[in-house]
Amino acid sequence: MISYIQYPAWLKPEVIPGLPIRWYGLMYLIAFIITYLLFRYQIRERKLKVEDDTILNLFFWGIIGLLIGARAFAVTIYDPTGYYLKHPLQIILPFAVENGKLRFTGIQGMSYHGGLVGAITAAIIYCRVKKIDVLDWGDMIVAAVPLGYTFGRLGNFINGELYGRVTKVPWGMVFPNAPKFPTSKEWVREFATSIGMKIEGLKYVNLPRHPSQLYEAFFEGIVLWLVMWFVLRKRRPFRGFLISAYVIGYGIVRFFIEYVREPDIGIGYPIKFVHGINPVYQFTPWNFTTGQILNFLMIVGGVIAMLVFKARAEKRNETIEGTQQKVNYRKLKKRIK
Repeated sequence: MISYIQYPAWLKPEVIPGLPIRWYGLMYLIAFIITYLLFRYQIRERKLKVEDDTILNLFFWGIIGLLIGARAFAVTIYDPTGYYLKHPLQIILPFAVENGKLRFTGIQGMSYHGGLVGAITAAIIYCRVKKIDVLDWGDMIVAAVPLGYTFGRLGNFINGELYGRVTKVPWGMVFPNAPKFPTSKEWVREFATSIGMKIEGLKYVNLPRHPSQLYEAFFEGIVLWLVMWFVLRKRRPFRGFLISAYVIGYGIVRFFIEYVREPDIGIGYPIKFVHGINPVYQFTPWNFTTGQILNFLMIVGGVIAMLVFKARAEKRNETIEGTQQKVNYRKLKKRIK
């Protein structure tokens, strides 16, 4: 009995074959647009008087920071080979010379955690310059971000990248760009036989993997957005609460999804308590990837931020309800005058 799925042959990275327009980039464009529209919705909902240029500029600089941070992490933390140190132009150029020919490669390699650091840094600087409440606007942004993030991970799926470890689950998928394994290895033959995959006459075989991009799109995107938007957004007790909740929530979800993602090539498990494990298909909860380390730091950072923001609000006697009452009191006082 066959218990795996072939990656859809009709899915191609290019929107139009032969043109340098890829679904990956288009999906990220959709992600930014959705986040922007949901942010604007909250501005209107709260009846805030904000100029359109202010919002557009915030998003512009936030996206610039995101791209710089995401790329910086990808070419440093996630590049143990030193390739980008030897080819620094490849950090920013979407072309490469291979065998004497110029080939379009795109900007391959982005890190979520680097993008988060870059976006936060750019947003804080912009808000400080424009004298905008960083925590209040930050809460509105993170309430919208997860739904947009969903499309980013769908872009990864269409690219056939960031797939997970080899698996026997019925929805395991054979990604055409994933590394193949030699059928001369006993574990490969046994694995293929157990899922009904025919390997007779083949020297190498492509085994099914977890479609971890779809896991992330659903849990880090849709589920987290539903919680942030419909549960926490209307109940935030102080400014900065949603920022902290998002960082904690994303860190927890991503930490566990990392267990089904294949460790980064050349890095493996930076923290390893169980040795002799084949990371391609054998599972252990005691070995941790680079992503899990960064996610753990996110969780810790989110908890600390939550405590700091809460203490700050209590010190200033600032609750969302109390702040609104003060605003209403000022309005009433002006009317009396």
